[in-house]
Amino acid sequence: MMAKKVKQINNLQEFRQGFMTAQDSLCAAGTNHGHHTPEQLSPNNFFQVAPLEKLRALMKGDMLGSTKRSFYTIVLITAGNVKETIGFNSYEFGANMLYFIPENQLHTISHWSKDLRGFHCIFDADYFLLCLRDQVRLSEYPFFQPEKDHAMKLSDLQADDIVKLFEKMSFEYCARKTHNDDLLVRLYLNVLLIEAERIYKSQQQAELMNLPKKKNLVSSFRLLVAQHYLIKRQVMDYAELLYVTPHYLNDSVREETGKPASEFIRDYILSEAKSLLIQTSLTVAQVSAELNFSEQSYFGRFFKKHTSLSPAAFRKQHLTQV
Repeated sequence: MMAKKVKQINNLQEFRQGFMTAQDSLCAAGTNHGHHTPEQLSPNNFFQVAPLEKLRALMKGDMLGSTKRSFYTIVLITAGNVKETIGFNSYEFGANMLYFIPENQLHTISHWSKDLRGFHCIFDADYFLLCLRDQVRLSEYPFFQPEKDHAMKLSDLQADDIVKLFEKMSFEYCARKTHNDDLLVRLYLNVLLIEAERIYKSQQQAELMNLPKKKNLVSSFRLLVAQHYLIKRQVMDYAELLYVTPHYLNDSVREETGKPASEFIRDYILSEAKSLLIQTSLTVAQVSAELNFSEQSYFGRFFKKHTSLSPAAFRKQHLTQV
């Protein structure tokens, strides 16, 4: 059986046409006092926030399929449950779950329950970047990084705080009349991401503190690789940062992951290379430079040695499959 083609969703209009049975406003009745459509206010970038229950009522049946969205998604569930696949991981989310879908990430909705409640927010990078200068790049938020967990369970208090931010963002979005009004929506979006990152990092730190010593070491090693893989590629580099011998680090990583530390570093670099080749339009030379290889030819040999394909052939194979 031929696999279904992945649907590419590039903008707000395509999202509405592909996902919704009607082009009705997702704002609550009586709150849309603006004189412009979202596209008129932001013709070259976009944002949308809506109650999940309203989006659920308007969703098309073929919304349940694989897509790649050229924008970012944040979903908060306050009631009901969903089943979705983000990248290569399948999730079942319930109440007090906050989850994120990175730009151009393969994503499949398997099920949205009829009693679903919460908020759904989508926006592109340009919309986010118009808010403040020199702010954090979206790709630096951990929950938008392909290799990281994309979801977190919130306490009741945390969920209440996040709900209030969504409510304020939704109200300002629906009440806006001019470009200046739109600035407040962007500011609330920034606050939401900062609060989410704070919760995410505190949960990660708590998990590390509760791990046995060797598991803690390996978890710290994996976090360090994610932070320093562009410049530190030897086991010795990480052993020094962790105050252990390279031999002990290798054995500990092998015991926990089934492969030595050196192989983990290599596989992380390969994973980043594959992500760039699949999810961006960077040339092979640009991918090589992005990953800090001294020469493109060296990057090509490295990639082919461990995948049996050249970077160009790997990209072509993936595009053919999707």
